[in-house]
Amino acid sequence: MSADTAPSPTKTKTSTHGHGGGWWHQPATVWAVAFAATVSFMGIGLVDPILPAIAEELHASASQTSLLFTSYLLITAIAMFFSSWVSGRLGAKNTLLLGLGLIVVFALASGLSPSVPWIIAFRAVWGLGNALFISTALATIISEAREAEGAIILYEAALGVGMALGPLVGGLLGMASWRAPFIGTAVLMLIAFIAIATMLKSGSVPKRKTSPLAAFRGLRHPSLLSFGLIAIFYNMAFFVILAVSPYPLGFGALGIGLTFCGWGIGLAITSVFAAPALTARFARTQVVGAGLAALLVITLLAVFLQQYVPVLIALIVLSGLVLGIMNTVLTESSMESTDLPRPVASSAYSGIRFLGGAMAPPFASALGQSFGWSWAYVFGAAALVVALVLFFSLRGPLSAANKRHPEQSDEDRALEEAEALIGDAD
Repeated sequence: MSADTAPSPTKTKTSTHGHGGGWWHQPATVWAVAFAATVSFMGIGLVDPILPAIAEELHASASQTSLLFTSYLLITAIAMFFSSWVSGRLGAKNTLLLGLGLIVVFALASGLSPSVPWIIAFRAVWGLGNALFISTALATIISEAREAEGAIILYEAALGVGMALGPLVGGLLGMASWRAPFIGTAVLMLIAFIAIATMLKSGSVPKRKTSPLAAFRGLRHPSLLSFGLIAIFYNMAFFVILAVSPYPLGFGALGIGLTFCGWGIGLAITSVFAAPALTARFARTQVVGAGLAALLVITLLAVFLQQYVPVLIALIVLSGLVLGIMNTVLTESSMESTDLPRPVASSAYSGIRFLGGAMAPPFASALGQSFGWSWAYVFGAAALVVALVLFFSLRGPLSAANKRHPEQSDEDRALEEAEALIGDAD
């Protein structure tokens, strides 16, 4: 760990293996937050299976429906820059409830929308709620859990289940109507809101006041900025795969949902298991470079083979395996490459990486709709080429991520892996 990330109150609990049972033996409060986290992560891939149905029923183009990702991710990105400041001012419980409340209201509003522009607007506020919730959930789970290591495992499990179930639930409910996944999400999050409001005590997570500009100042650090720039273009390719692929697949909601459920399962497995194994054996920058190259190969294959649906399905699922490794290693690297406090580094990196995801879907979808879906993947491949150029050009500042910390406990390493998935625990 860096010098400015000394153990905080959220990391004081120690492992109790052999004394408190398995990681699943947690208070009801922890399970309530974990349930909400699962549903929150479901929201990322939930709309994927219903994009073609929305476009058909509401007479919208593919590029217009892709803005459901853009509005959500753009506001998420902006909010991530300020999430630590908001949580420090409001406290963890109030921040969680504010985030969940926004998701409930605007997920329901999305499901009742009369047109695509309204859904785009409501998804934007949904993104704000999601940013406030996920940036605070991990700290809350660790604070309320019987022991930190088990809490981290539970949180990683919630993330994985959410990423895998989002497209599947969207596909199953989307068979009835494209509105059903939105309304279903609102109902589930309302249950989580009530559970957290009644079970979680105020002040359970100590407030940590930071400057609202701390994340922006953090980007002055060359290593953090370098990883952020690479992440912008990497996330462009990520969301080309996620937002564009439903159209060339040509399936109904269930077929798309099953395809991306496989994608989400692969992403979750490699995030939790493969990424730590690789970084234990290789330098982080080696893993990042190899991951970018592998994703470029997959995307180029999609350029030439997207018309063969079984091949495209295999490429989508294969991309999930690579994306899971990259998500964890890139974010872990950004936090380890600087001496900034972890909440600041995490907020800065999380904000800048989501900007790439916000920009890609409308441009790629417009290209695909105008010139053929191969061109959407050309856009993704071009973004990865830029990412690789940046990777080789910025090797100096990037190498700061390769430093090792032998004094870290297994619990601290597990905490970093969990934080690398979505944000900080401080």
